Amino acid sequence: MEKYLINELKSASNSMFFKNFLGIFHGSISVKIEDDKFIINTKDAVFNNLKDSDFITLYERKDYRWNDASIDADIHLKIYQNISEAKYVAYTMPPFITSYSLDHDHFLPKDFFGYKYIGKLDIYDPKDFDTWYKRASDEIYKELKKSERDILIIKGYGLFSYSRDLTSMIKKIAILENSCKLIKYQKS
Repeated sequence: MEKYLINELKSASNSMFFKNFLGIFHGSISVKIEDDKFIINTKDAVFNNLKDSDFITLYERKDYRWNDASIDADIHLKIYQNISEAKYVAYTMPPFITSYSLDHDHFLPKDFFGYKYIGKLDIYDPKDFDTWYKRASDEIYKELKKSERDILIIKGYGLFSYSRDLTSMIKKIAILENSCKLIKYQKS
């Protein structure tokens, strides 16, 4: 089963890399496989050509494996611990929505698909970037729970999203990015 899930993550990561949602430096993707166990990409993973060794299985209890995991592993763990609907989690940095987030407090799609499937989203402002990674694991899951949404836009940082289904999570990210792209092109 773990092999199947890793292949699923590799395929999804490859698609998201070519859409510029995941990059060489930024991004993470994971799947929960048991209550206290999940698979996540390693910190050195390059998303366009992933191997099985680019993923690592982590347990809630931290051990030496955490040293090789994505720097976002703590955030993924907190989401899994606190949001029961989360089976898959992704941190992406789609360029249009991340850019849009710098100057706005919320996002309201103007296109049909964005309006129908996403709707209005508040943009979370982490404020002090110097302390962001110390606070991120707690603030992200709390903001997701508070908003009762499965996607969180973070000002100047990107998106955290979760779902029970990997394909639907990726589709939502794509719809959100395309909606933002349309707004940008409309203003041009």
